[in-house]
Amino acid sequence: MTASIANARMYAVAPAAEEAWRALLEHIASEADMPLTYLPYPAPQPLEQLWSRADLGAVLMCGYPIALRLAAVVPLASPIPAVDWAQGRAVYRTDLIVRADAPYRRLEDSFSGRVGWTVEHSHSGFNALRHHLLRYRSAQRPRVYRETIGHLVTARRILDAVIAGEIDVGPLDSYWHLLLRRHMPALVAGIRVLDSTDVAPMPAFVAAPGLPQAAIARLKAAFAGASQRPWFAALAAPLCLTGFASVSQADFATTLDWDRAARAAGYALPA
Repeated sequence: MTASIANARMYAVAPAAEEAWRALLEHIASEADMPLTYLPYPAPQPLEQLWSRADLGAVLMCGYPIALRLAAVVPLASPIPAVDWAQGRAVYRTDLIVRADAPYRRLEDSFSGRVGWTVEHSHSGFNALRHHLLRYRSAQRPRVYRETIGHLVTARRILDAVIAGEIDVGPLDSYWHLLLRRHMPALVAGIRVLDSTDVAPMPAFVAAPGLPQAAIARLKAAFAGASQRPWFAALAAPLCLTGFASVSQADFATTLDWDRAARAAGYALPA
């Protein structure tokens, strides 16, 4: 069988994290008897192009574009973060971050400032933020923030913009944030979390729909059983993982519910 590609760009926050993902995916490929070639795909290369490839074997993809069918993919499994609030589920949330020295104590205190977002198909950087802010919006206050700066594209750009004072509040994928605190703590020393959104389905490893069904079944089984393998613990620690949950397209419907609620209220963009 021709090798398909593997990639963990979404959560390859540092070289050590990417090496752990690479090693983990090599084990998954071996368990599944499925040739996978790890393809480095660093930013700023667009993830949309990666997700649209016909040779996907195990590539991380955000759940919102999965639900939106931004690319034709087959969801395989989602990471289960090693944090108390996940409660053993494959879920994550968005941390709304500010500078450590910002005067805000509640999210409402920041509404006179500037909020940023990444891209419109991002759950953590757009959809979750918009859903969270919707509760503060009213006919009398159609805009929550004084100013909005969008299209910042990546979580790293959100982080840098908050630290530089370009925006006052930014949405940060909580699992990305967790990994960054482990591998590059100096980068997040100047920020703090002001609030966090409700949890939503974690991004998933996906495959191309052209992959044989037998290979997809073996990959799903390999991910589901990974936490029981002797090699898992040493790789789970640097990746802040407890295991993987098998997922399907339907598991990401929550993201569409949040999108519909915002649009029904006339709140198309976080603002």
